[in-house]
Amino acid sequence: MNAYANTAAYRFVQLADREALRPHIQQLAQSRGLLGTVLLASEGINSFLAGEEAALKDFFDALGEDARFAAMDVKWSWSGTLPFRRLRVRLKKEIVTVGEPDFDPRAEPAPYLPPAELKRWYDEGRRFVIIDTRNRWEVERGSFDGALDPGVDSFGQFPAALEQYGDLKDTPIVTFCTGGIRCEKAAPIMKRAGFKQVWQLEGGILRYFEEIGGAHWHGDCVVFDDRGALKPDLSPAG
Repeated sequence: MNAYANTAAYRFVQLADREALRPHIQQLAQSRGLLGTVLLASEGINSFLAGEEAALKDFFDALGEDARFAAMDVKWSWSGTLPFRRLRVRLKKEIVTVGEPDFDPRAEPAPYLPPAELKRWYDEGRRFVIIDTRNRWEVERGSFDGALDPGVDSFGQFPAALEQYGDLKDTPIVTFCTGGIRCEKAAPIMKRAGFKQVWQLEGGILRYFEEIGGAHWHGDCVVFDDRGALKPDLSPAG
């Protein structure tokens, strides 16, 4: 029985008061019996929390009383056990590390491509390139059919890895990652580097699994908790 809900959510928004937010968010999560990790940086919030579904919904409702976090896009999956062992709310320089704390992905965002549209592109045999922005060990566990692997060991290497794709600057490109957060930076970085037609998969792999399942996907999707990885039906792969 899948008694516990697991959530992934993020938002890029300026947080000048992240130090004060830390104990507030800690209290909101702890009082509802939630476990997992919340990252706070001046550029935004990234959370991975698990617990009872009603408690999680109540947490996001309470968090959303702050307009900066209202109606956050939350990805859901379920498991029989809690995949986290403790609750941590941490301060970081960046919620997605590229070594540019002042880089604002909202300044030149790339458009979202809904999961159903990506499936349609595959089904129609449309001419496009799909790039996996995750680390190489994640890619080895599973990826979209025909996806290019930049071969990075950490996301901070992604900007330099784009040099190998210089001949694709006029080609339609779709970027993707686990929950969408890395692509929020990857796609603008690609646009800054001169790639003219860049989309980001809306909601990442997790949203694609929710809405589409495993079509045009092979393997499992790595997640950063005790489940290890998820199958396309969002069940733990181990």
